[in-house]
This record gives sequence, structure tokens and C-alpha cells, in this order.
Amino acid sequence: MLPLKEKDKPIVQKLLSSGCCARCVLRFCCVSVQAAYRKPPQDTLEELQAFISDTENSKSHDAAVSEPPNKRVKLEPIGTEEDDNAAAVAVVKPKDEESSVCVACLGILQELCGSTQAVKIAERVKAEKYEFDTVVLSVSLPAQLCVREHSCWLHVKKEMREKSMAVDKDDVVQVKEAFKWIMQGLVAKELGGVAVVTRSLFEVSVEFTHPETDADCHFLALTCADCFKPAKNKQSVFTRMAVVKALEKISDAVFLKHYACPPTEPTGSCSPQDVQCLHVSIFIAGRYNKFCRSLPQTPWVIDGERRMESSVEELIAAHVLPSFRADGFNFSSSGREDVDVRTLGNGRPFAMELLNPHRSRLSKVEMKQLQETINESSDKIRVRDLQIVSREAMSRMKEGEEDKTKSYTALVWTQKPIRSDDIAFIDDIKDLTLDQKTPLRVLHRRALAVRQRVVHRMNTRFLDSHHFYLGLKTQAGTYIKEFVHGDFGRTKPNLSVLLKTDTDILELDVESVDVDWPPSIPE
Repeated sequence: MLPLKEKDKPIVQKLLSSGCCARCVLRFCCVSVQAAYRKPPQDTLEELQAFISDTENSKSHDAAVSEPPNKRVKLEPIGTEEDDNAAAVAVVKPKDEESSVCVACLGILQELCGSTQAVKIAERVKAEKYEFDTVVLSVSLPAQLCVREHSCWLHVKKEMREKSMAVDKDDVVQVKEAFKWIMQGLVAKELGGVAVVTRSLFEVSVEFTHPETDADCHFLALTCADCFKPAKNKQSVFTRMAVVKALEKISDAVFLKHYACPPTEPTGSCSPQDVQCLHVSIFIAGRYNKFCRSLPQTPWVIDGERRMESSVEELIAAHVLPSFRADGFNFSSSGREDVDVRTLGNGRPFAMELLNPHRSRLSKVEMKQLQETINESSDKIRVRDLQIVSREAMSRMKEGEEDKTKSYTALVWTQKPIRSDDIAFIDDIKDLTLDQKTPLRVLHRRALAVRQRVVHRMNTRFLDSHHFYLGLKTQAGTYIKEFVHGDFGRTKPNLSVLLKTDTDILELDVESVDVDWPPSIPE
């Protein structure tokens, strides 16, 4: 039995006679029992017809009891009991059979919602060869369903008020929800029992379109023009959100003036588009060393022309992407070194967001093997502590971006000859504050500003009369090259000023990036 009450009968009759399918009738009667929607639609239709037929039969019976027999004889031709029942059923029969396209859901809860559609969805998922434990089913509907639903709501609204039914439009079960209630079990069965849940890392999206979308929504653009603005990558201005916004603004009177109530019968049902599969991004973190002075961190493109054949991120991604069968990636790190700078020590923390990975897990042994594969593939880089991390953990890499410290070693050239004693005083300098105007070499990509940075300590190692090694521990974000040569006075103070001679930097190495992330993995 359907969970309907006596006061629902006029609503059911009105909706069926308007061309609504059986499942949409349940929606507007605010039936939230999922099992009711999973019944075959023809069975539900027959139950609804029987439900309202009882009302017509009871009315006929009441009339027969209240009227004198002789008066009935004069007013109506005498017929058989079967004829009376047939007449009663004829009165309440909907104008179309269940096979006609529903005026409310445009066929989505009819032939587009069942085992045939479930098979198609499952076949697409299997063809993509994703690895997953659960799946969430999402559905995208054409915008005019909102318009048609609003029309149906207005059609029964007056009836509901007369029956003192405290029902709001929001109480009506959405097409999207009913579709999921019906399809989740069917899809799960076709996928071999995989749970179809409300939240999952793996999403299967079903999209429906309808050729009459613009025609059904056109009047809204005339009455609520400010709700519809052209947007990039949108084929139509009639997006679902825009239509909902317009329907909230328009009055019932204006709506009824421009749109039929109940809605007119559509020329055809919706068309299902390609089923889309998408796995939530996963994140890989680690540390990398760079041993080459001609390797950028990311692809180096100047004026549309590539300058280097590879990069750190590409050397790593070349092996990570196929291991997780991801569609793409986003690379980030704790700062970045110039193309001619090496990164030594424990390396620089990095993370990769893997987009739409078809495989989301690797065992510890497999991750270790992936790390070794990357390291064996090139002598320019090396990675360590490779691991899967959460999205939330990613933020730790960027926490206190300017508070963390970094250590460097620079090979410095001096114009004037020097002795060991000439540079010894540098070892005693602590917490030297620099004012660094945006360097000329990065002015094309960074805003012009003066940034204060701190050199916490320095040490020197004499090499010859024109060269020495300078070790530095600095606040993150300090421009080391500019501190050494001065950048035409844009960094103050600088090493040239301290030594009272022109200085330049010949080589630079990052010795450590003092970020305790990601967690180290024992070798």
C-alpha cells in the first residue's frame, strides 16, 4: 500500500489528470518512503487509480443512499452495477497512460530510471577501470524542471490550502532525490554489491538534457533579466541556479500570466548524456634534492618558448602519474630555487595533487618502489619520504611561510683581493635586517615592494684572494643573490657594502629548508 491519506486524493486526481507520472504524484504528495519509488511505475499508477477510484465509488454510493429511488429513476437511465463502476473509473482516469512523457520530470523518473539505465552506468564505470570501495551517484538535470515543478506546485497549491495541509514547496521530494532512491540499489547490484552512498571519494555523474530548455525558460529572461547573465563555458544562460533565483523573485500572478498551469505536454523526454566518472584528488608529498644547475623546478617557458628540456616536477610526475593512473597534477613546494641553484641536505618539501586518480592507494612497499624508480630514472634529482597525505595536511607545508628559516652556501667573488682576516668579522654578525626592494630579475612577476628580511647568522670559509664560501641562515623569502651583489643598491645593507668592494655570487646551494613536514620515513 502507498503511504497516502484521504486528503491526498484530490491532489492525486489533479496531478494524474494533468499528465504527471505516478512517481511525480508521490513527490507532490510529499511521500518520503524510498521503497514507494522503487516499485514498478505501472504498479504504482494502478494503485493510485484504485486509490482515487474508491473516492468516486463512495461518492456514487452516498448519492444513491441520499436520493429517493423514484427520483434516481427519473434523472438517470438504469444500468448494471458493472456500468456504474466503469463510469466511476472513467471519471478519474488520467488523460494519458504512464507511457506518455511526464509533464513534471520529463521522463527522468519513467523510462530513464530503471535497470536499463543502471546497466549503462555500471558498464561505463567498469570501462574506466577505477579502484574504489564506495561510490556516490550524482545527477544533473535540465533547468526547466524547476519551472515545470513550480507550475505543478501552483496547480495543487489551492487544493492543499483548502484541505488545511501544512505543506511547503520545499517539502516536495526533488526529482534528483527520487532518482537516486530508485537507482542506487540497481547500480550497486550491477557493480557487484559496491555500496552506493551519499558521500564518497568516487563520484559517478549522470547528466540529462532537454531540447525545450530555452523555450520553457525564455519568459523568465523577460521578467527577471538581471538573473541571467552570459557566463564563460556555459552553453546557455538558463543554468539551474539562475532559474531558481528567478523563480524566487517572480510572483505567482506573473508566473501564471506567462506559463501554462499545469505545464503543457512536452514533445519528448530528456536525453541522457555520457556518464562521467571522477575520483577526488589525492595528495602525494615528499622531499626532493636537485643536483643540477640547469634544471628549473617547473617548466621554464619564456615568450612561449621552452628553455629547458625538463623540470623537477616533470621528472617526478613522469612516474607518479602512471602509478596512480591520474589525469593530471598540480605541483607545489615550500618555496622554490632558481634554475642554477642546487637543493641539498634533506631536500625541499613538495606536494602533488593528483587529479582524478583511477587508483587511489599504494602499499608501503609500492610507495617505496615508486620512490626508487624516480631516483633511478635521473641523476639530476632524488626524492625521499614519499607518501600519501591528506588535503588538510597539505596546509602544514605553507604554515608560517615567512617565519621558517633556510640555510644556504654561496660561492662569492670579490673585486678587490682579500685575506682571511678581511672576512672574519662576518661570522660575528647576527640577525641582520635587510630592506629588499623587489629584485629586477623577478619584477615582471612580483609586485614592486620593499620587504624586510632577516639574516640570522653567517659564516665564512676563505678560498683564495678573490673567492670565499659564505654560509647563511636566513628568514624564508630572503633573496640571497641580491644580498651578495646588492642589486644596484635595491638590497640594503648588502655584502658589497659590508666588505667595501664589489661582490658577486658564482654558485648557490640550498642546504636546508627548516620545515618539519612531511614526516620522515626510515630508510
